[in-house]
Amino acid sequence: MQLKLKITVAAAIAAAAGVSLAQDMIVKIGHVAPVSGAQATYGRDNENGARMAIEDLNAAGVMIAGKKVKLELMAEDDAADPRQGAAVAQKLCDAKVNGVVGHLNSGTTIPASKIYHDCGIPMVTPSATNPNLTKPGYKTTFRLLANDNALGAGLAFYAADALKLKRIAVIDDRSAYGQGVADVFKKIAASKGITIVDEQFTTDKSVDFMSILTAIKAKNPDGVFFGGMDAQAGPMLRQMEQLGLTNVKYFGGDGICTNDLIKQSAGAKTLDNVICAEGSASLVKMPGGTAWKKRYDAKYPGQFQIYSPYVYDAVNVLVDAMKRAGSADPKVYLSKLADTNYKGITTNVQFEPNGELKNPAMTLYTYKADKKVALN
Repeated sequence: MQLKLKITVAAAIAAAAGVSLAQDMIVKIGHVAPVSGAQATYGRDNENGARMAIEDLNAAGVMIAGKKVKLELMAEDDAADPRQGAAVAQKLCDAKVNGVVGHLNSGTTIPASKIYHDCGIPMVTPSATNPNLTKPGYKTTFRLLANDNALGAGLAFYAADALKLKRIAVIDDRSAYGQGVADVFKKIAASKGITIVDEQFTTDKSVDFMSILTAIKAKNPDGVFFGGMDAQAGPMLRQMEQLGLTNVKYFGGDGICTNDLIKQSAGAKTLDNVICAEGSASLVKMPGGTAWKKRYDAKYPGQFQIYSPYVYDAVNVLVDAMKRAGSADPKVYLSKLADTNYKGITTNVQFEPNGELKNPAMTLYTYKADKKVALN
């Protein structure tokens, strides 16, 4: 009789535990970045930030409306291709994820944002900077860093006011990001009295820039602005050195402003001429940047680029909105996401009515002795 009672009690406890487990809420966070192709170093860095956030939140324990939550990451690869990005966005919609962090590139994020809007899923981009992203006014679209209006303008002001440059050539890769930041730079630089001596175009897959650079050299510029990514900037810097353009300043936005640019430029002396911009404070000036970076490096040694801290904050911002709303249903927590006031590791996150980050910082960088160094 006593044995039977023990078995019955044990069975009841197991059953109760099973019920509790069954009642745990599964919350799916989608993440999209290029983890294949030329921009895979960025994509892996971003995905690492998402995984780190999910693991930290699960370890700490998340409760929504009194229920224990288990967060799951749905990580997808868009290969920095707009068509693949759109397909992945639809896949996440069909999977009914609770929120999305991504995409990395403006060229993939802009078309994907309409798909998320149409299916009612909030998205927070940690890295896409083209101002056109928020122009449609989708209530589901949010950005966690400064846009290209700030980056292009900041670089133009520095070229004119700090460096006193007079003649600059502009190259862009014809992507939404590269063309966008180059257009802003050109407009502001011209307003500051700088002459744009040449405009050239390439693609985000090119590696041979000798003909472009030869044409630019003939115009005798004291600066070159490149709207594009580090996979092109690295070879371009090497070829500038080969052509003797060693005293020409080289400007670019956050797309070139990576640690990987050091490797991509392969020891070219022209790396010392780079001035690039990021749409936030430097890591050492971020509220939790230094401590977070130490944990990141221990977990993912040698993989840090730029955006993983913003990805980490973006995941936390989504979950914070869910907690405050008492629901992981996008229709319910979307309004709470809009009135976010979250103390992240990158900044105190608050959004403008159009989804842009309030009061974004901007940091200029250069490279000295093969190290990326903040100028401000």
